[in-house]
Amino acid sequence: MFIGSYTNTKEINKRIWEEAKRLKVKRVIIGECGHAWRAAYNYSNTMNGPFDFLDPKYPQPSHICDFTLGLIRDGVIKVDKSANDDKIVTYHDPCNVARASRMGSQPGDQFSIPRDLIKSVCNNFVDMQEGAIKAKTFCCGAGAGLLTDEIMQTRINGVMPRMQAFKEVVDKNNVNFFATICAICKTQFYAMFPLYGFERDWVGGIHQLVSAAIVL
Repeated sequence: MFIGSYTNTKEINKRIWEEAKRLKVKRVIIGECGHAWRAAYNYSNTMNGPFDFLDPKYPQPSHICDFTLGLIRDGVIKVDKSANDDKIVTYHDPCNVARASRMGSQPGDQFSIPRDLIKSVCNNFVDMQEGAIKAKTFCCGAGAGLLTDEIMQTRINGVMPRMQAFKEVVDKNNVNFFATICAICKTQFYAMFPLYGFERDWVGGIHQLVSAAIVL
């Protein structure tokens, strides 16, 4: 996505769907990556659809959070929420998921599904202030090609609003885990947290929490 060539974008994207067709799968699931999800959800059907060879009872494509939450709700995956009791979790809505695409079957599911998944594996969840989440989320400051060390000061400045909102829940609620579902966001926050006085290992994915809670 955003590589400057529709032809190249289409060819890169097509590999996923050609392989899905070759393997005769029922469902294509996209992982915790904001750009990957936006490209798959918003553009794949137009560029390389239709996906009539996939099972119509599932959203196509499906987000990994939607898929995992379904498994937990159906009892396929057993979890012990207390395994994450050392964490007080908040959630960062990535721009490419929150504002640029959707998830699930209903409007707003891109906000509720990740939070419901966190709550299904954690006892302690706190949202940041209302004006800094969901459709009003603050950018991580490193999207759109900005994730490069040559413009580090731009990244530091860009992440400041999110860091200020995060500090509020750290100070008020003792939050110590910052979950998100975007690889660029994670990489950016991993670099930025120490600069703003937070622990680097507070940054993680939702499925990191899921994996800790799974009962084998």
